[in-house]
Amino acid sequence: MRVIAGQYRSRVLAAPAGLATRPTSDRLRETLFNVLAPRIAGARFLDLYAGSGAVGIEALSRGAAHVTFVERAGPALKVLRANLAGLGIVSGFSIHAGTATSFLSGPRGGAVEFDVVFLDPPYEAAEEYEATLTFLGGGNWSPGSQNRDPGHPAPGFLADGAVVIAESRRKDGLEDCYGELVRTRLLEQGDAELSFYARA
Repeated sequence: MRVIAGQYRSRVLAAPAGLATRPTSDRLRETLFNVLAPRIAGARFLDLYAGSGAVGIEALSRGAAHVTFVERAGPALKVLRANLAGLGIVSGFSIHAGTATSFLSGPRGGAVEFDVVFLDPPYEAAEEYEATLTFLGGGNWSPGSQNRDPGHPAPGFLADGAVVIAESRRKDGLEDCYGELVRTRLLEQGDAELSFYARA
């Protein structure tokens, strides 16, 4: 993997060994950031299920003001930190070493609102997509819960005009709506797809 554009263009990134973490391919990242290009400079970017950090690092390389990485797997966290250190990135980011659920449900006192949220959980973890997108769309559904009633947009997470992007497997397919999040664009590439959501 390489950084595609920006300050760290063409710099090599490491990926965790094994199959537990699936890095977003260079080609799919390029497609993603071609769409996001007008939004990235100065953006507050949330990289959920960050893995090696390739997506969030790409955002930093292209001028994002701050990236929050969320990752729970020890090997992936080690590679993420090594990638940041290898590029000499020492500021403009924070790392939450835990689950996306713990981050989303944790205390938010004084925290920033995000302009861009990217989530790429393991493809087989359908409940992670459901829980995260439903929460961001204003619901309080969580794995194991039957309550999917949309409430209000999750406070303190999405800035005005924010975009939420989910990478998933094409054959699985995501819903068009999660609470107040409505899919505005769908891009397919190989066996993967990118769903772009915004508040209705």
